[in-house]
Amino acid sequence: MITRLPYHLVELRPWPIILAARIILLALGIIEWLHFNNLLLISMSLLLTILSLSQWWRDIFREATIIGKHTIKVQQGLRIGIILFIISEICFFISFFWAFFHSRFSPTPDLGCIWPPIGIDIIDPIRVPLLNTIILLTSGFTLTWRHHRLLIKKRITAIIGLLMTIILGSYFTLLQSLEYINTRFSVRDRALGSTFFITTGFHGLHVIIGTLFLIVNLYRIKVFHFSSLHHFRFEAAAWYWHFVDVIWICLYVCIYWWGS
Repeated sequence: MITRLPYHLVELRPWPIILAARIILLALGIIEWLHFNNLLLISMSLLLTILSLSQWWRDIFREATIIGKHTIKVQQGLRIGIILFIISEICFFISFFWAFFHSRFSPTPDLGCIWPPIGIDIIDPIRVPLLNTIILLTSGFTLTWRHHRLLIKKRITAIIGLLMTIILGSYFTLLQSLEYINTRFSVRDRALGSTFFITTGFHGLHVIIGTLFLIVNLYRIKVFHFSSLHHFRFEAAAWYWHFVDVIWICLYVCIYWWGS
């Protein structure tokens, strides 16, 4: 008699090593874009990265829905994994906030011994940053509402709530891009410029990644991959999105408002 264990051993696939190579190519493309203003390599590597991710996600979707290998025990392990991933992301942003607090509390003589440094026209926290805060908080509300509708098997309204969250996330990215274009200082402007653009830039990158995750979840709910009891992939995306919301609130209070 063969006993089926509740665990899933991942089969050998080429996607991890292929994706790692293409991410290295993407990093080289970013360097070429920043130094030589050439978008060819970054565009090609970004397209290849998206294609690799789509192929990898396709295999995961088949394991979870068609083959049925994502048992309750496997989902428990995945939950622990996403929690540890979010904790690592929190530590990642703590390092940026640490650098900002160090410069904010003890500005060096080359900063004029004051904060904000002399000659830098800072961003008004009451205008675009406050609007972006409202947008992200609203997106968190619509995402929670969508989860509730999915639990009570209201599929159409769940799709509407998820679509609203995607639109709000995309609008946030658009406003942040316009803010960068109209900002009167750059990443080269001493401690304020470097900490501001690195912290907000990486947060913007997380918003883009979270939006892509939600788009994938929108597709999966439309093709009936999720049910009221089996929808861990959406829960993981929701946890990630709420993490992005919390980081933005800390970022707005510390860098935009208190830092100004």
